[in-house]
Amino acid sequence: MSSGKKWYAVYTRPRWEKKVSELVGKKNIQTYCPINRVVRQWSDRKKMIFEPLFTSYVFVQCTEKEHVLVKQTSGVINLVYWLKKPAVIRDVEIEMIQRFLNEHQNVKLEKTAVNVNDIVRIVGGPFMDQEGKVLEVKNKTVKLVLPSLGYMMSAELETTNVEPVLKKVTMFSAAESRSAIV
Repeated sequence: MSSGKKWYAVYTRPRWEKKVSELVGKKNIQTYCPINRVVRQWSDRKKMIFEPLFTSYVFVQCTEKEHVLVKQTSGVINLVYWLKKPAVIRDVEIEMIQRFLNEHQNVKLEKTAVNVNDIVRIVGGPFMDQEGKVLEVKNKTVKLVLPSLGYMMSAELETTNVEPVLKKVTMFSAAESRSAIV
C-alpha cells in the first residue's frame, strides 16, 4: 500500500456500483466493489448472477488530495462521512470482506440493533424488565440467556421487545472522579 492512501466508502447512485468502480479505476485510483455470487431461480432455469454486496457503495483507496477526483466521478454522490470526516475503512476489514466473498456465495447483509454478547433489557412480554445476554441474533428474533434462580434460561424474543442496556462506567482522573454512560 502506498503511504497516505487509505480505504474510504463512496456512496453511489442506485445500481451504479460497478460503473463507478470502473470510472474511478480509470483515474488510477484503486477501487473495490465487493461482488456477491447469487443463484437466481427463473421459471425455466437457475442462473448464477454477480451483484454488488453493498448496494450503492464502493470502496476506494486514495489520498485525501484524491478525494476531489473521486467526488467528480459520474455516479458518485459523496464519500461516506463519520463525525464530519470521510469514514476510513481499515485494511483488515477490506481483506476480511474479500476472503469471505471468495469462500462463500449467496451472502446476505443484515443490520442489527443488538449484537451477540450485548446485555439487553426486555421491554415487552412476560419477561418484561428482565435483563439478559444476547446469544444469537436472527432475522427478527434475539436469543437471550436470562439468569434467574441459579439456572440459565434461554428465550427467543422479537428484536422489538429488547433494548440495549447502558452501562455506568466510572472514570478516574488525578484530581476527580466522574461517571459516564457508555
